[in-house]
Amino acid sequence: MILLLVPFSQAFSQEYNNTPTLSVSLRSETPFIYQDSEGFTVVVGTVENNDSLASITNVIIKVNFFDDFDPIPLEVVNGHTTLQVIPPNGQSPFAIRSDTANPNITQASVSLLPFDISDEKQKELTVFSSGIFLDSSLHFSGVLQNGITTISDTNVYLAFYDVFERILRVYTIEIGDVESNEVTFEFDEPIDYRSIGFLLFSESDKFYSDFVDIKIPPSLLVIISDVTVKDVMGNKLSEIKFGSTVNIESETQIQFAADQKSNETAYTYYVQIKETPTTPDLPPTVEYIGKFDGRFFGTEIESQSIDWVPEKKGLFFIETFVWDRNNIPIAEQGPIVIIFVN
Repeated sequence: MILLLVPFSQAFSQEYNNTPTLSVSLRSETPFIYQDSEGFTVVVGTVENNDSLASITNVIIKVNFFDDFDPIPLEVVNGHTTLQVIPPNGQSPFAIRSDTANPNITQASVSLLPFDISDEKQKELTVFSSGIFLDSSLHFSGVLQNGITTISDTNVYLAFYDVFERILRVYTIEIGDVESNEVTFEFDEPIDYRSIGFLLFSESDKFYSDFVDIKIPPSLLVIISDVTVKDVMGNKLSEIKFGSTVNIESETQIQFAADQKSNETAYTYYVQIKETPTTPDLPPTVEYIGKFDGRFFGTEIESQSIDWVPEKKGLFFIETFVWDRNNIPIAEQGPIVIIFVN
């Protein structure tokens, strides 16, 4: 499921809920609010247990959903934290969805309701990554280790966050019953492009795990292919004449838009031509650098063409690159083309 962001104004103030000895709070930053692919509004945030001794449970978050005009909520929804039991000095994300796909919802306020003290769960689960790769989706595999006794109602969670450490999305992988052994699991979904990492954690009926902070590797969005050298008539060349004009052409395809709101990705395409050295001890020399500024719209294929007039005879090789407008590579180097100038 691809979740689409929409602009919202957000109303929030830090909330506390106390028993005589306990304090539970919402984190001070504004919770993240978005509209999912079905049109429902989702509020995402984090609850902290500020007590150093006691575990808590049945933590309920009240969300008021508003439009831009009426102070009376369009909806009031109560939801729970992701973790059933929050350990001492622990935290849990939450994700609460509106009851209806109401396009008039533009704002939300969040508050905490009374909670309960809980028997402590043991930290006997371990989760870790066994592989991660990002293209248009995040491909992630992991391992859950349970080494004491059979457990049930076991879930693994991935809570994605951005550069401001806001929780953007919370995904659940249902595991169920687990014997005293290892269980592998996988996640393969499109993710919010703002995500720079995620918190990996698990909970069962008896145990829980530490939070593991996993950084998302940078994605190379663009693939460069079909690099060719052609004359002005469009004929492919493997050898060209000194002083003649040729076109260096290629095709590039982006896997997904860097800016999902506008569905556009601005880029700069570079061609670098190097002269092969006369002896192996010498490095190649750069003969020419040309560039082409363009924009991808969605995931369509783009074509680039840069003119070159060779000013030397010899053997040259052509390199191609695609960078974003911040001079960060967003593609592997394209296929190298060898060309002879006579």
